Amino acid sequence: MVSKIEHWVGTWSTTPAMADGVAFSNQTIRMYARVSIGDEWLRIRFSNAYGAKDLAIGAVHVGLNDRGGSIAPGSDRKVCFAGAEGTTIAAGGYVVSDPVRLAFLPLADVTVSVYLPGDVPGSAGVTGRYARQTHLLSTSGDFSGATKMPVARVLDQWFLLSGIEVAASPETGGQVAFGDSLTDANLSTLDAHCRYPDRVARRLLERCAGRPMGVMNQGLGGNRILHDLSGDSGLRRFDRDVLAQPGVTHVTVHLGLNDIFNWRTKPEEEVTPDKMIAGLKQLALRAQTKGLRVLGGTLLPFENQAFRPSSVRPEREATRQEVNEWIRESGGTFDGVIDFDGAVRDPSHPARILPEYDSGDHLHPSDAGYNKMGDAVDLALFEGPSARDGVRS
Repeated sequence: MVSKIEHWVGTWSTTPAMADGVAFSNQTIRMYARVSIGDEWLRIRFSNAYGAKDLAIGAVHVGLNDRGGSIAPGSDRKVCFAGAEGTTIAAGGYVVSDPVRLAFLPLADVTVSVYLPGDVPGSAGVTGRYARQTHLLSTSGDFSGATKMPVARVLDQWFLLSGIEVAASPETGGQVAFGDSLTDANLSTLDAHCRYPDRVARRLLERCAGRPMGVMNQGLGGNRILHDLSGDSGLRRFDRDVLAQPGVTHVTVHLGLNDIFNWRTKPEEEVTPDKMIAGLKQLALRAQTKGLRVLGGTLLPFENQAFRPSSVRPEREATRQEVNEWIRESGGTFDGVIDFDGAVRDPSHPARILPEYDSGDHLHPSDAGYNKMGDAVDLALFEGPSARDGVRS
């Protein structure tokens, strides 16, 4: 058994949000998570953040993915909660499992199977969100420990699962990527792991030296700094999604385009550069107060974006440029800057994404564009000291 003073660090995460109209009835959900760092002990976090009532989990198993959605032989492990096989998550709350011994390598595909007994109606408010990955829903019954389970439906969302953490060496750090759909890689190829934090995790492993670093993705499509839209605003969810992550030492903030667009066209939600900058300063201050190093990411071009063309106006491009100039020249606000804008923009026309990095909607990058964003991250930024370094969680 691991020692109580072990250093727990997040190796994978996703942001809790509301899964509209989702219902389950005595079924098992099998989900897949590609971790960033490996070890031999893990814990799993489940969230009922948007639940309208307490949620009963009947059983959970964890293992390593094999071909065809099966569990790799010899890797299946039962997951317990305070020694019990199941648990109940309070409405709005979360639970962390007991430690589970399962040796796995960095970039392994970990399988988490969750059995939900009884009926979970849509009115229960299931917590989940799109995943850009293929998951499976069983026919009726508990198949959490089955090597290969009978499949009723293919899913493309995370449900309840919100984090995996490992018992890591004391020097291991944790990097949270905090952002919107550009962090979560909307429109990227399903199961291709093209999110820019995925690319960062691969690069961290490819280098010859440097501190070990877990990578946690807290991107949320449609998210804004100042106002709620898709889930809570960045300012509202920051403590839960960044400061509460196990072992976090660094956070990259890449948020603001949805503030500029004002999708709901509410006059009171129209932003100015000063308001956005004030919000970003608050995020940095709150992180640095907790001892984290904060990296600011510049906002990507969006000329001719097809997601909602009416939101594109010259004054909004001016806002993006002003906020980006502040991020690049922000002095002591950020501990480092990542120029995502410079990485993917068209040098001959800086208001738009370079075609080879454009998914086609002129807003979200292509797979190559997301990987280019990951290449723009200077890995040396994660070597700097953090007030949390050396502190065991």
